[in-house]
This record gives sequence, C-alpha cells and structure tokens, in this order.
Amino acid sequence: MDQLIILQSNHHQQQQPPIKVILSNLLLLTDRICHTAVDESKFYKLECAYVGKQVHRLTRMLRFFSHFVDSTSLYERPVRGIFTNVGINLNHALTLVHKCRHRGIILRLISIAGVLDFRKVFNLLDVSMDNMKWLLSVYASANQGIILTLPPIASNDTSLALVWSCIASLHTHSLNLKIEAALELSTLARDSDRNKDMIVIEGGVAPLLKLLKHELSPETQIAGAMALFNLANDRNRVRSIFNEHGVPVLAQALRNSYILVQIEVAKLIARMAEHNGVCQEAFARKNVIETLVRLLSTEGKINKLLRSNSANKIALSSSIWPRHKKEGKLLEVSRLIVEFNTNCCRALWMLARDNVANCRKITETTKGLLCFAKLIENEKGELRINCLMTVMEITSAAENNPDIRKSAFKNNSPAAKAITDQLLRLIDESDNAVIKIVAIRAIGHLARTFPARQTRVISPLAKQLCDMDPDVATESVIALGKFTCPENYLRAEHAKSIVEFEGVQRALNMLRRGMMRRLSIMLWFFYVILQCML
Repeated sequence: MDQLIILQSNHHQQQQPPIKVILSNLLLLTDRICHTAVDESKFYKLECAYVGKQVHRLTRMLRFFSHFVDSTSLYERPVRGIFTNVGINLNHALTLVHKCRHRGIILRLISIAGVLDFRKVFNLLDVSMDNMKWLLSVYASANQGIILTLPPIASNDTSLALVWSCIASLHTHSLNLKIEAALELSTLARDSDRNKDMIVIEGGVAPLLKLLKHELSPETQIAGAMALFNLANDRNRVRSIFNEHGVPVLAQALRNSYILVQIEVAKLIARMAEHNGVCQEAFARKNVIETLVRLLSTEGKINKLLRSNSANKIALSSSIWPRHKKEGKLLEVSRLIVEFNTNCCRALWMLARDNVANCRKITETTKGLLCFAKLIENEKGELRINCLMTVMEITSAAENNPDIRKSAFKNNSPAAKAITDQLLRLIDESDNAVIKIVAIRAIGHLARTFPARQTRVISPLAKQLCDMDPDVATESVIALGKFTCPENYLRAEHAKSIVEFEGVQRALNMLRRGMMRRLSIMLWFFYVILQCML
C-alpha cells in the first residue's frame, strides 16, 4: 500500500491538502497517543509507556521538520509519501493503546491486545522514525551533498530514494550541488526507461528546467539540459516537459546563452521535436526556427567572439563534458563551431520533418536556404548530412505545396540555384551512398520546378542508373519518374532529355543485371516514358 501511495499521479497529489495541514494533523495524533499511552493505560503499562517514548521521539522529528516547511521551497513528493506512512503507523499505535485503557473484563476480552501486537507496533514506529531521519537528513544537509542512504519506505526500490534526494537538492541546495544532482539524474535516466519515468513522475522536470534560467551559470544550464535530453526520448515524457512550460524556457536559453549551452539546448530541442509533433509547432511559435537559422549564419561572429574575448570562453570540467580532456583545456574553436552547427542543423531537421508550416518558415527566413547551401558545400560528415536532411524535408514539402514551390524555388532565386547546384554536385561527386540518395530524393521532389531547358538536372540522375549500389540506382529511377509523371506539365520535354542522356537504355541494363529491387517502379518508369514519347 505504501508503494501505491508513493507512486500516485501528480493529478491526485494536487488534490491533497497542504503539507502544513498534514503535519498539524500528525502532531495532534501524536499528542493523543502520548496522552492515552501514559495517562490512561490500565494494563500493559510498560509496553504502552514504550509506545509513548517512541511517539514522543517521532513528535520531536515532526516538529523539527516544520522549520523546513516554513522556510524553504519544499519538494513535496517524498514528504507526502513518508507522512502518509507515519500517519498509518500512528493510527495502528493509537488503536492498540486504546485497547489497554478498558477496565471491564468483558471489554478486555472483546478488545484483547497481546505482546505480539505491541512488537508489531514497535517495529512500525521504528520504521516511521527511520523514514523521518532520512527526510531530515535530506533537508538538513544543504551543503553536504546528495544523501545516498536508503529509507525503509523505498527499501524495495533503491533508485527511488536517490531520485528523491537529487530532486530535493535541485530545490534547496547551492548551485554546485544542484549541478551534481542534475548530473546524477542524467546518469540515472541513461540507465533505463523505468528511471526516466520515475524522475518525471516524482516531479524532476520542473526543477531541471529552472536550472536553464541561470544565465550567469553556464555549467548549471548545461547540466539541466543534459538531464532533460536523457529524459526526452519518449512522446509522453516530452509532453511532460512541454506541460511544465519547457518550450519558452528552451527558446530563451537558445537565444541568450553561451555557445556551449546553446549546443545542449539545440540537442534537446531536436529530440523533443523528433518525438512530439506538438513541440514542433510550439517551438515555431516561439521563433526558434528563426533563431536557429540566425545562429547558423553567424559563424564568423562566433569565431571572432571566441578568439577575441577570453572571458567568453568557458573552461569545462570533466564532469560536464567527459568526452574531452580532463585537463580542462578549451576545445579547438573550429571543432566547437562544427558541433554547434551540427546540432542546430539537426534541430531544424527535426522541426521541419513532416511539417509543411515549419518548412515554409525556414524558407521565409532571410538566409535559410543560402546558409544550407554554404554548409553543404564546405562541411562534411554529420553536419552535411543534417543539412541535406533538412533540405530534403523542405523540398518534400515544396513538392506537395505550390506556394512553397513558387516562393522558395523560383527559377531566378539565388537560394534555389545554390541549393540545386550543391545537390547536383553531390550526386555527381559523392562516394557516400546515403548522401547520394538524399540528394537524389531532394532533386526528385523539385522536379516540377525545373524548366525544360534545364537539362543539367537530368544528366546526373541518368548517370546514377549505372551506379553499382541498387538503392542509388532505384532512387534515380524514382526521381526521373517524377520528371515525366502526369502532374508535371513539362513531362514530354523531360522525357526527351532522359532518352537523349541514355536514361532508358541504362534502366534496361539495370533490369538485365537484376539490380532493380522494386520491379513495379521500373515498369511504371518505362510506361510514363512511352506515354510521353507518343
């Protein structure tokens, strides 16, 4: 029963009376027990007296705890669980000592009490005192670190006591101990999904978000963001962060914090957008998309800032960034900027994924597409892939949305030309099959935006039909098919270009070599080419 009380939902917790009221009721109950046990007991007087002593010690603990209720921002979850346990055990004690005050022999027989009953009550009161000792140690040791002892109420779940202690530290302790507590919660969250759920249920999200508001303490912000990132790999847990007004907090931290904080916040934004579509729209309303694009397009300013002002360089301890050298040396500026851009691009990718409105917002920013074109041209690895995936999401939205096609991918648009040039270059030059496939898909999405005279788009796609990777070749067939599909009013002209660049012959060769994994696509491709040529 105690475990059910501990794990009750936040909704039920909000309906409970204030802690002060519960504490007052417990103190009234202890007074009744002491009075009954000492003054009114008629038999088992020694046992009743011992109950009175135990309850008296418990009373002192409860009165001492009242100072924390009045003077601190109290973390209520463990307090409510332990107070409920104390109340149940005190009621057992009161019932037993009541039985010992009857004078008549008949009443004694009806409400008989024995030594075993007293032993049980002694044990229950000992448990309550041990729980109270643990609770007092958590709040009385504000400068002594996280309490690692285990209260009896959490004896079946060692993680619960640690979660309680860490969250209590986030509420009441110094900044250094708050960082330690956030990192401990981050480690617990990495261990299992059960721990993640426990941290959320026990109210860990709100104090972690509060850490992100400490703009003068970057390490505090980083620790909070890392812990929340480890929690946010599930739709429901992301919704819990959203419900605690996490979106405006993250938007503010992204705009105003140091670059190292921005990296962790961008990771968290990407993960939240990935797992919950509601967050995609909420971040867009808070202008996060515009902020991310602006941050991506100010690389030179960041570089200058890091090099010119040593006060803006944050030396990180190994506890925060364990993957870097323990000597605490600063990261190389270029490496830091790459990591920063990589995570900003991933955040934009997740915000744009399957979201036409957000894709439109990206194209409407001043330097959005031009910035992606530049990064695709100059960068490699994960950063380039994240940029390409974002561009692919935007072109996918444009394929089905005439407004985006007309506004963002006009033939005379410098941004559209820059993106097209980079996609075609990667199709022609890249040795990475993943990069080729993404670039080919993006060009295919834009098939209805290219004029008939722009045959430079057809040639690289036709060449990929000779690629030995079946997935690359198949993707090229799909892309060429979009140039000749019935929805494309220039399909006849594009079909002639495909034939001119030996696209049909190469597709037949693929079929002979058995490289076409999806025969229906190949047959459909031949059919639309034939229809266009008739």
